[in-house]
Amino acid sequence: MGQQENRQTVERLVEALNTRDLELFDAQFHEDSVLEYPQSGERVLGGDNRRAVYAAFPTLPHVSPRRLVVDGDLAVLEATLDYGEGTDWRAVFVFELRDGRIARETAYWAQPFDAADWRVQWVERMD
Repeated sequence: MGQQENRQTVERLVEALNTRDLELFDAQFHEDSVLEYPQSGERVLGGDNRRAVYAAFPTLPHVSPRRLVVDGDLAVLEATLDYGEGTDWRAVFVFELRDGRIARETAYWAQPFDAADWRVQWVERMD
């Protein structure tokens, strides 16, 4: 499968989260997919567990993509997430695709923090 199809898979995943369409969301994954959350030390194995996790989500986030880079069967999405409670989350998702569907997802989340004063002379502010 090509890069364009892999890009469309990730774009459909974002659309599914933003419209709360868990059926469309689930269709972007292989049944034997693996989701990893290194910060919490969790791994979600297979479709049954993935569906259960996302069905139980207290609030699915609205995803605002910042950048999507696709190279072959690897896609990286940088995004801002809004869970509706007013907290600003930044996320990076690393997708490994197989035949146009997600085989592995690794997700990282963080909240913004103030820049260090000591490096102000070498950097410019991003907004």
